[in-house]
Amino acid sequence: MDLLMSTFLMFFPIIIVAFLIRWVRLIKINSDKQVEQNKRIISLLEKAEKEK
Repeated sequence: MDLLMSTFLMFFPIIIVAFLIRWVRLIKINSDKQVEQNKRIISLLEKAEKEK
């Protein structure tokens, strides 16, 4: 039981860091998508403004 617990405690920080890296990566991907969408919205608004 002690071996299992010590192994878990040894790998716990590595698991936490892996989840944090994954979380930051997902935020970056979503942010890039949002920037692309904002650019498209701006171009559509500019196009609509020119057509008036």
